[in-house]
Amino acid sequence: MRRVFFWGAMVSLLSIATAILLNDHGPSVEAASSGPITQGTLQIIDRDGRPHTPCPLKHTDVKAQVSGSLARVTVTQQFTNPLNESIEAVYAFPLPSTAAVDDMTMVIGERRVRGSIKRREEARAIYEAARNSGRTAALLDQERPNIFTQSVANILPGAEIKIEISYVEVMKYEEGSYEFVFPMVVGPRYIPGAPTGKQAGGWAPDTDRVPDASRITPPVARERAGHDLSLQMEVEAGVPIDSIASGSHEVDLTRTGASSARVCLKNRATIPNKDFRLKIDVAGRKIGDAILSHHDDRGGFFSMILQPPDRVDIKDVRPKELVFVLDTSGSMYGFPIEKAKETMKLALDGLYPQDTFNLITFAGDTHVLFPAPVAATAENLRRAQEFLASRKGGGGTEMMKAIRAALDPSDSQEHVRIVCFMTDGYVGNDFEIISEIQRHPNARIFSFGIGGSVNRFLLDKMAEEGRGEVEYVALNDDGSAAARRFHERVRQPLLTDIQIDWGGLSVADVYPRRIPDLFSAKPVVVVGRYTAPGRGRVRLEGRIAGQFFSREIPVEFRENRPEHDVLATLWARSRVEDLMGQDYMGMQRGTAREEIRESIVRLGIDFRLMTQFTSFVAVEERIVTEGGKPRRIEVPVEMPEGVSYDGVFGSNKEHSGAIPMRGRSVMGSAAMTPGTVAELPAPKASPKREDSRDGGAGIGGGSGSNSGRGSGVGIRDANERPSDGKLHPSLAGIIERLEKKQKVEASFIRDGRAEVQIWLTEKTPEAVRALKALGLEVIVDEPNSKLVVGRLPVEKLRALSELKVVRYIAP
Repeated sequence: MRRVFFWGAMVSLLSIATAILLNDHGPSVEAASSGPITQGTLQIIDRDGRPHTPCPLKHTDVKAQVSGSLARVTVTQQFTNPLNESIEAVYAFPLPSTAAVDDMTMVIGERRVRGSIKRREEARAIYEAARNSGRTAALLDQERPNIFTQSVANILPGAEIKIEISYVEVMKYEEGSYEFVFPMVVGPRYIPGAPTGKQAGGWAPDTDRVPDASRITPPVARERAGHDLSLQMEVEAGVPIDSIASGSHEVDLTRTGASSARVCLKNRATIPNKDFRLKIDVAGRKIGDAILSHHDDRGGFFSMILQPPDRVDIKDVRPKELVFVLDTSGSMYGFPIEKAKETMKLALDGLYPQDTFNLITFAGDTHVLFPAPVAATAENLRRAQEFLASRKGGGGTEMMKAIRAALDPSDSQEHVRIVCFMTDGYVGNDFEIISEIQRHPNARIFSFGIGGSVNRFLLDKMAEEGRGEVEYVALNDDGSAAARRFHERVRQPLLTDIQIDWGGLSVADVYPRRIPDLFSAKPVVVVGRYTAPGRGRVRLEGRIAGQFFSREIPVEFRENRPEHDVLATLWARSRVEDLMGQDYMGMQRGTAREEIRESIVRLGIDFRLMTQFTSFVAVEERIVTEGGKPRRIEVPVEMPEGVSYDGVFGSNKEHSGAIPMRGRSVMGSAAMTPGTVAELPAPKASPKREDSRDGGAGIGGGSGSNSGRGSGVGIRDANERPSDGKLHPSLAGIIERLEKKQKVEASFIRDGRAEVQIWLTEKTPEAVRALKALGLEVIVDEPNSKLVVGRLPVEKLRALSELKVVRYIAP
């Protein structure tokens, strides 16, 4: 059922597919350039290297409706099965990190099966049971706030299945323009840490620092992946539109009224390799405050969009300490790094003589130009420009080292250090980096996303937690304009120390808890709950150029307004974001505090909302496949526009369908199905554990000063037991502490029992009896599924991992 609301309703979403690795009995995948299929068509390649048949992702259709500042997006993924046997398709794709995903429907012919929201492990068990019993099923998981996985099981030969995904989000408004952004591709992530095995089919193994790496690294096509997408938008701005244009794609534009327009991609079969960006300019119109409310049986919900004051032209000429940090990793090779260097050069040119500065570059290693910040003299700036000009893209993306190098010195200083971070954000340890930034209150971070398909979740959060601002510079954007905006924001913040006085109104759970400073003409946006309808006046307070600012706004919280029911969804999404921010390290390691995990699960269930711990699942009741398992098919994603395949993965063409790795990062050549643990050979000389943590799996290697050490994928520690590869890193750590007779604590342990998910090689009565013999209390045991969820005494974890029937164990 579509939701209807006052300002906004649908917007489109991309969903670029990406999928899972084939099992080791299936064919490899590459873009074929010969035979009857023209170059650019994705092919399944048999073991003799001959093109076999096209892959199942046929098309993605995106439809968006924009009303005021809200966008409702519906994405339809069309899958077809070109084989003569049933298949299962698994795809990884991006959505906006602020999207509230609240619906998923599976369409089979004329039949529509609406997805149910469940706990993640329960949804997985339901899906696997349906898949193994021959029923068509779909499962939608969230891996990161901006990375999702869609699985579709038992697609019959010649059949077509559609998956509809819907979300709502608030568009950004700045300097008189709304911006709609639609991400199209999951860029290749660098994975730091020591490898621990694989739970899914991505090209990178899981590591102790990124335990879900194999779920966020879909295979990347060396050439065209073959699938495409179309996009259509209906825009109703609410006020007359001055102009509307896309800076990323050619569009067909029809003005349907003074305040409305219809937009669609001119090329209706667009390659999904860069974000779609659309700006709706209403600069000549005064946008007023907007206060919307809705009340239902769950309580009252409101959203306030308060316009900022006019800028006061008073420049802050006090000396600043600025540190510029540049990503020179392999994914930045070529066009991206040249654009970043252009922008950073202009930013350096804008320094005042009384300012101090430093320059840091990072890839596998971190290079700091000066031992400490130096004065912005002509000689020092000349040295900085020469250093900058010498940088080339190559190696891994060890961002944590650069974060610490830039931020640690600020802890012992009274003044604020301003850090300008330029990167594409292609790392898998997003939460770990954000958590590190939270530890440094004496620094402000201004992040620059360089490229057409950057990791906006990471870059947005770096700026948010660093109390700065984010800027995105596409490869065809004007770097000088971005540099100019940076200096204006640093010298002349618009409104700081913002607070809202609620004037006695009964409000609660208002987000964000800390309203960020405004560095440009964008509104203050808050969502919250109210306990009773009523009227009053709230006061927006802050400081402009050091002077106190205050403005009163009349507010009315009303009774039931069905047209505003989406406010509850937006509030729940903001609440989830706030809870995640309380334990980013736990979110990264898969060990989030139990009270946070349960609060997020409850929000997901109560508000029908995708979260890290809740998933959508839809099952067709009738059996469509008799006997046998569906073949898994992988569909590589596109390489983001401007990113060099060889810069990321090297020029080795040994693996046509998988991802070749450069340098000392080695990827096993055998494809694996999800849940398979790599049997990795022992090395002649085992690396030290602390050394392996500095390496990374996946993107990296190369040669020269920018190269990082590899993760040693394919290498097992000599002291590691064969069963250790079955264990999630957090469980391995628990066992290690137990064996050292140390105290063990974790969010998934209660009264000496650990709640675990156990994947079996085969689900048999004997296997289940073996689990119970160890003291397992079964919580979830879906028929025909290889997953069992239960509670086990922590001292039995080692014995559990040594059972031959156990494939992988996670909390």
